[in-house]
Amino acid sequence: MPYPVTLKRRAFLAGASASLFAAPVLAQSTTVPGNGGRLTPPQAHALAKSQAITLIDVRRPDEWATTGSGEGANRLDLRRKDFVAALTVLVGNDKSTPIALICARGVRSNATSKRLMKAGFTNIIDVPEGMLGSRAGPGWIKRGLPVRR
Repeated sequence: MPYPVTLKRRAFLAGASASLFAAPVLAQSTTVPGNGGRLTPPQAHALAKSQAITLIDVRRPDEWATTGSGEGANRLDLRRKDFVAALTVLVGNDKSTPIALICARGVRSNATSKRLMKAGFTNIIDVPEGMLGSRAGPGWIKRGLPVRR
């Protein structure tokens, strides 16, 4: 009996190791994830530039003034009373459009993702690193991605 257990353990460890090494490769992909997916800032930048996603900076105007917004991002303050309506107009009334949300550190974009899914949007993507970085990674600015003031 020890032989099969050893094989199972080796197979498990091999699979776990392979997934750890594959993660950085997958993170560099620029495919659009499904609803509730996540993007790194470089992925969000590339997809916004190619118009594969609509990138929305949901921070406040004073934050935009301080750091700028990521190149390719649309500015839409999530505190607007008409936020959902304004976003709907921005995407041409197509709630299936891939929309990626970015804020400072990923907290507001995550909460806004949930809010938009409840409002009927079907392809919301989070950029959890945000502009300034978070546990998810260094963020847009520290990665040296272009910003517009």
